[in-house]
Amino acid sequence: MNIHPSDLKPETQEARDALDTLRDWAAKASDEEINALDPAVARLLPGQADYPVMSHVYPTGFVSDEAYRATLPDLQNGPASLIRGARAQIQHVGISNFRLPIRFHTRDGGELTLETSVTGSVSLEADKKGINMSRIMRSFYAHSEKCFSFSVIEAALEDYMSDLESLDARIMMRFSYPVKILSLRSGLQGYQYYDIALELVDEGGVRNRYIHLDYVYSSTCPCSLELSEHARRTRNQLATPHSQRSVARIAVQSVPNEDCLWFEDLIDKARAAVPTETQVMVKREDEQAFAELNAANPIFVEDAARLFCEQLQDDPRIGDFRVAASHQESLHSHDAVSVLTQGDTFRASSLDPHFFATLHHAG
Repeated sequence: MNIHPSDLKPETQEARDALDTLRDWAAKASDEEINALDPAVARLLPGQADYPVMSHVYPTGFVSDEAYRATLPDLQNGPASLIRGARAQIQHVGISNFRLPIRFHTRDGGELTLETSVTGSVSLEADKKGINMSRIMRSFYAHSEKCFSFSVIEAALEDYMSDLESLDARIMMRFSYPVKILSLRSGLQGYQYYDIALELVDEGGVRNRYIHLDYVYSSTCPCSLELSEHARRTRNQLATPHSQRSVARIAVQSVPNEDCLWFEDLIDKARAAVPTETQVMVKREDEQAFAELNAANPIFVEDAARLFCEQLQDDPRIGDFRVAASHQESLHSHDAVSVLTQGDTFRASSLDPHFFATLHHAG
């Protein structure tokens, strides 16, 4: 009588015992030993129904060569069939707030290295799935050791427009710019920090340069000043007018082929328009001087917008511009605001619902 191995069917208990033996062995075996098992056997182990045991040790010796990189999936450069949602053009897609130290020229011929937040974006055609966002960073880093100007920003923008094959692109760089300010009477000096942004936009082959500045000042209410004086004059009653910290956000289009519009130039224009800038170093004589300066320059929010406009509109280096002012009232539980634009660039029928909420200076 011939007995074939296929005729030897183990009993159920024998199969269970064999499985227990396998699992006892696996509990003591290394990952390499388990990975070497026949996949059909490995699937009998706990947690191995679908995948073999993976190594939990970082492969320090692994080298990602060109052949290996060619096998990596790249969904963002996939076919249009992978697009989810409407097949529509996206005007801006990219990265925001990657930071690095950048050198800037100063008006007096010096240089400053400032921590800078960069936003870079491109347009995306309707039939493209996405972009490789790291290319924006790599393009920008290629120029990051240079002392920045609009021409350097243009070179970075051209690089990533070409790399990503995009029609439109934008770069914005935000930083806090220090300027040493003299106190009003004591002769002390201290640094005032100005929130500034440079923006370069390439749209339809047309490039525009913009400079954004937040200018912080004190606004004394003219009405409150007159009412206080009325109480003093008619009733010998001491009264003080209300004043408050205020912010003007000034955005200007920098006209090409004109003289350089330095950051300090724009700050000077803002200070010439509204001289009651908040102070840095203050002694008693400076505080008294600041009270006198405010009394000499009472200002409604409407006045502020027009005074800034007056300083900006006749400068040939400045094209279109916008002035947004917010007086954070000490009398009211709300703010007084105004927006003035010149030219088509900044004119808008709708404003971001949170726009005025951002016009606050944290100090």
